[in-house]
Amino acid sequence: MLRAIAHHGTVSGAAKALHMSTSAASQQIRLLAKDLGVSLLEPVGRGVRLSSAAQVLIAHIDAIEAMWRLAEAELQATEGEPSGMLRLCGFPTAIATLLAPLVDAARERYPALQLRLREAEASECFDLLFAGEGDLALVEATPDNPPPEDIRFDAQTVFNDPFDLVVPGGHWCAESEAVDLRELEREPWIIGVPGSMHRRHVLTACSNAGFRPTVTGEAREWNVIAVMVAHKMGVALIPRLVDLPHHLDLVRVPVSGPFTPFRHFQAVTLRGGARRPSVAAVMDLLNEQVRAAEGIGPLPETQA
Repeated sequence: MLRAIAHHGTVSGAAKALHMSTSAASQQIRLLAKDLGVSLLEPVGRGVRLSSAAQVLIAHIDAIEAMWRLAEAELQATEGEPSGMLRLCGFPTAIATLLAPLVDAARERYPALQLRLREAEASECFDLLFAGEGDLALVEATPDNPPPEDIRFDAQTVFNDPFDLVVPGGHWCAESEAVDLRELEREPWIIGVPGSMHRRHVLTACSNAGFRPTVTGEAREWNVIAVMVAHKMGVALIPRLVDLPHHLDLVRVPVSGPFTPFRHFQAVTLRGGARRPSVAAVMDLLNEQVRAAEGIGPLPETQA
């Protein structure tokens, strides 16, 4: 419960994640504090925060949890072929283009292994891993994710997904082999809604190229952005992994030059979980899927 409060930030959030009432969660913390003889929570306004004693305790609890995961992985490694249930979670595009085909491949190669997929954004993926409701997550690296030094999670880089410029058929750069973002300063742009990672990617890329885009449309879904572009409302940057509607008259143009934007993706487990035989087997299959996907993968260091 104390780990859940540290992760979710509130007693009520922790209680909800662990399927308990808030009063029951508070009672558990009071009992733990009494057993240890220290104060674990401090009132702050209408909420609470972890005391310095709780912060010390959390560090030890996380270390113990990581050691237990390693012990589980070593025990499972003695059982031979990967088996049992493995729960995968990830963003919609990853499921459609990588994880769903991976399930087919795993079914043939590891018949004793069962895979379950769940669509989830990055923040929810970390919550699922923490709550023990997920085993392996494919997430985009964002500033809002737990930092690399977070002892609770292991993150492994899987691939980089570059953004292509998407324009309507007949656009002046539709026949180009590649285009530099600096050539697009005067173009109208379709970007993500406020708060979205897509919006952040586009604004950062354009800023690095020396201009602020003129926004003529905002959308949450890739398909909606594609429709706006097809109707000549503006141009857009769309990740190469995204499959665009084939009935629309759209052209993808690779972005060249020093300002190539891309999404950075990681496979994440609880600390020690990556050594489980089933996770290692699925990671091998995932890397095969990435190598087979056209156009994604590590980018040159000068562009990263």
